[in-house]
Amino acid sequence: MKMTLPNILTLFRLLAAPGVIIVFLVLPRPYADWAAFVLFVGASLTDYADGYLARKMGQISKIGTMLDPIADKAMVVIALLALALWSPLGVWIVLPSAVILFREVFVSGLREFLGDVAGTLAVTKLAKWKTAVQMVAIALLLVQGVFNHHLGMAVFGMDQDMIRAILSGVEEDPTGLRGIMWRAEWGGYLGIALIWLAAILTAITGWDYFAKARAHLGED
Repeated sequence: MKMTLPNILTLFRLLAAPGVIIVFLVLPRPYADWAAFVLFVGASLTDYADGYLARKMGQISKIGTMLDPIADKAMVVIALLALALWSPLGVWIVLPSAVILFREVFVSGLREFLGDVAGTLAVTKLAKWKTAVQMVAIALLLVQGVFNHHLGMAVFGMDQDMIRAILSGVEEDPTGLRGIMWRAEWGGYLGIALIWLAAILTAITGWDYFAKARAHLGED
């Protein structure tokens, strides 16, 4: 494998995928949430950069073309697994995560079966938008975990009566508790909405690929 800059970026994204799980296993929270968020967002940015640089520098390679979609899928699927296991919103993302995972396995199986004619399943613009929505949704859900743990630190030493008084506006809010709760709540709602949108787009693109593949499956 030729170690060009685009290929290095693709490899980083591929290795960052299991890293999102590893940080939750080895770091305490909220450090694990911060590390997972930074790692995921950094890797997501390389998804655009490696393709752009490969075209700009004339360094498009077969290995890079092969690894790029694998790195995307690994990053999304493993990050969804981490969220399902450790996010307080995990129960709300299990079903859309299952749809996304099913589609990725299904389309990968189609491509493997079709072999030489797999070019008929070229990546569409809608599939690219699907990936972008997935990454934004996952980033929001990861940062929501950061807010939740800062919320826990903000209320440390407060009793429930004090917390209720601050949230109701009866008492001053020196810890910024209301702001943290607002950000955590709305960031979580937006992340859930986007992951469901991503699941819908994922299902649509999966059906589109299957419709295109039917001509090569001996079906009418």
